[in-house]
Amino acid sequence: MKKWYSNTQLCILSLLFVWTGGIVSSAEVRSTKAGANIESVAFVERLEKTLGRGSIEDALKLFDSMPKSLQENTGLQVLKASLLISCGNINEADELGNKLMSQYPDDIEVLEVNAMIAKAMKNSSKQSNVLKKIISLDPYNAEANIQLGQNAVLKHNYKMAVNYYRKSLVNEPENITGLAGLGQTSYYLDDIPGAQKAFKKILALDEHNPVALIYLGKLAAEDSNYKSALEYVTEAIMYDKNNYDAYLDQGTYYRNLGKFKDAEKSWTKAIEVDPHYFLAYAYRGGLYDEQNIFDKALADYKMVVKTNPKYYFAYEALGILAWHEADYDEARKAFELARSIMPDNVSYPLMIAGTYLKQNKKIECKNFLTQAMRTMDRKSVEYTVVRLFFEGGGRNAENDAQLRVNNEENSNKRGKLLYYLGLFYELQGSSVANEFYSSVLKMNSPMFFEYRLAEWSTEK
Repeated sequence: MKKWYSNTQLCILSLLFVWTGGIVSSAEVRSTKAGANIESVAFVERLEKTLGRGSIEDALKLFDSMPKSLQENTGLQVLKASLLISCGNINEADELGNKLMSQYPDDIEVLEVNAMIAKAMKNSSKQSNVLKKIISLDPYNAEANIQLGQNAVLKHNYKMAVNYYRKSLVNEPENITGLAGLGQTSYYLDDIPGAQKAFKKILALDEHNPVALIYLGKLAAEDSNYKSALEYVTEAIMYDKNNYDAYLDQGTYYRNLGKFKDAEKSWTKAIEVDPHYFLAYAYRGGLYDEQNIFDKALADYKMVVKTNPKYYFAYEALGILAWHEADYDEARKAFELARSIMPDNVSYPLMIAGTYLKQNKKIECKNFLTQAMRTMDRKSVEYTVVRLFFEGGGRNAENDAQLRVNNEENSNKRGKLLYYLGLFYELQGSSVANEFYSSVLKMNSPMFFEYRLAEWSTEK
């Protein structure tokens, strides 16, 4: 909250700055106190000392014994509401905020604290209404425009967000939060010069600002300047050692520079910072997978699906690696989960059928395919191949499947299904399987995961 109107309110503002990090000098605090009445100064000094000890709860207790002459002071009541938010007493803060808003409906500071309360309560409707009221009274109010910008970002409406962030900077051109919001949304909108300008201005105001350094790294990476990107993000980590996203980016830049061990260390550090988020496991698992360190890749992909059950790409990767390791129960479970998210992907029922047949579970395979075929287009080439697995062979079924797959015009679909013809014959113990696997590899276009399975099959 800024620009409070009375001397007492100015004194409180100084107190708030002291409490939140000492941005205002002691000389400024003394100067604001000089113009306030003795009773106000004494109360504020007690608040200041209490907050200086880091006790918000004790500071709130002081309001119970505040002088009657101060009980109707708007600034102090706004401060109390802010302290209630800080200590997590949101319901009491909301009650006080509503009372203040009914008494002072056009007071900017009262409206600002109510917007804070609504945000803490996740009451988006109330927050939006309060922010719009602030904007109607003060169109370029920095905090209101910043919050509206943040809300627009959550809705992926970046163009609207940019406009709000620009308005937040009209009266406060050095507001770092507004500049960061403008830089980030400009980046999302691919306005690289606009993003660079915003983040470089932040560094001019705060040379060690981690957010600005991280995004300048991203911007450098956009030009494939990974060395410069790495320098930016490494500096950011110096000043924010627990920034998960920074370690993700650092690992990516190392990876693009061919420094795989360093990339692994960065993503491992990200996991240490937040072991419950999936992305670093996915990145590190992909790195292990690329280097054929299958056991570690498999372990990481298991953590991906544990921490983010909706990330279906990991189920697919997990199924593939479990298949490679001949862990068919694990592979089947993974492909079943992938199929539950992407039910129309024919690869998944065929891989599930393959896991059953690898374990000689023919009855279970038939039962599964009976269910899977019910939802398929009987005229499709995919259905023909699935039916081949269901029937277990036969000259007519085999000839029909081969003819339809070879005549398929879509090369990716043809390559994918050629692999499954190879798998069918491999499961039958026929050397004909290698002909189909070779046909897949001759395509030299690994746009589908079956290409990799074909490679593994020919390496046996």
